[in-house]
Amino acid sequence: MKKKSLASALICLAIVVALFTYMGVVMGAANMLNTIMHTAHDLLLNTVFYLMGICVITGALGKLFVEFGVVDLIEMILRPLMRPLFNLPGVASLGAVMTFLSDNPAIITLSKDKRFASYFKKYQFISLTNFGTAFGMGLIVIIFMIGNGYFMEPLVGLFGAFVGCIVTTRLMQHFVVKAYPAYKEEDVVSDEELESLNAEPEHIEEKSAFLRTLNALLDGGKNGVEVGLAIIPGVLIISTLVMMLSFGADPSGAFTGAAYQGTELLPWLANKVDWLFKGLFGFNDPHQIAFPITALGAVGAALSLVPNFIAQGWIDGNAIAVFTAIGMCWSGFLSTHTAMLDSLGYRELTGKAILSHTIGGLVAAIVAHLIILLLGLIL
Repeated sequence: MKKKSLASALICLAIVVALFTYMGVVMGAANMLNTIMHTAHDLLLNTVFYLMGICVITGALGKLFVEFGVVDLIEMILRPLMRPLFNLPGVASLGAVMTFLSDNPAIITLSKDKRFASYFKKYQFISLTNFGTAFGMGLIVIIFMIGNGYFMEPLVGLFGAFVGCIVTTRLMQHFVVKAYPAYKEEDVVSDEELESLNAEPEHIEEKSAFLRTLNALLDGGKNGVEVGLAIIPGVLIISTLVMMLSFGADPSGAFTGAAYQGTELLPWLANKVDWLFKGLFGFNDPHQIAFPITALGAVGAALSLVPNFIAQGWIDGNAIAVFTAIGMCWSGFLSTHTAMLDSLGYRELTGKAILSHTIGGLVAAIVAHLIILLLGLIL
């Protein structure tokens, strides 16, 4: 066995043993295991299937919009904003709409289209990873927050995510040009490839409006099911762990092995720097820090925290706005950026993409908090 592999194995084993030992000592080994199972089971039944329902509906709606040209209309309206705000060609707005209606990887699917890619310089093309991610699952996040009784706050969060997207996209472009100056002038698609594409005939299959509607709804709903299934590991694994580090014992102070019990480690740590989170994000409860931490890996998992936060009284309108902004802008980028850049062929720029997106998400959250403060003074 290689020394590097041995070291990795020992470090992994040490972390896992330390984590479970810590929770086992605080909660009791049997209670810890029962809480893990009960929490994961309750999340699956009451959160994942609810999110999957939203994914199916929004997926069907998104596909319908694509089929009948609504997406093209929105893209046409947004196109004038692309160059001055994001330093991207107008067609990039289509990527924003597609990821907003579905998830981060939609931008990669779109970028595989040579006709779409032909509008971009290389440094702009690479920044699509950050640009698309900032809108990932946006419709799902907003509808989820509205479904929990909030309306204005998710819209404020949407604006915050928009600002965060500008920051992360521009930063990524700066880093790419600094590392590879030639990318500023190089086209993604060569003139020869573009001529070949233009020579290809386009075949359009005519269908009735009824069939187009039916196929769009069913295909979009099927895609929604796939997205719903894809978020299960993140919700069950990441959310269970975060909740067990965020919640405490039952009201009597005892551990019973019930769902949503834990060690309250994250709130204890957050209390140590409470001034920072309160100043930047307006968080008034240390438990709220669990949302952005979870959103780093999976926004679907982060959303699963919200109903319990509401039930515990740990949440307010400001938190919803900040959660929407940072949840949309980050949308699990730590778990997707590597794969996205690898599929584009620029894996070596992953570190720069992650740094840019971390900053963009923080800016999104701060902007949402400041707008809520401003609205509080006006209204």
